[in-house]
Amino acid sequence: MLIWPEKDPDEVADYEIDWTDQLGSDTITASVWIIPTGITKDSDSNTTSSTTIWLSGGTSGTTYRLQNRVTTAGGRTFEET
Repeated sequence: MLIWPEKDPDEVADYEIDWTDQLGSDTITASVWIIPTGITKDSDSNTTSSTTIWLSGGTSGTTYRLQNRVTTAGGRTFEET
């Protein structure tokens, strides 16, 4: 499980996952984020080796578990929470 630094509810911040170690020579072709209620996904993007999500809102002191699922050109599926 990946742990990102705390985010203030008034911030809009981006968070990235680097999938290079899992991918080897494969590349990301699709990325889906599963977001719990209470925090807002403003946008997301991906390259062939990383995924990025922009978040806003949330409640101070609350831990949110986001899940990122990527599909690769080689037909693999990886997930990170």
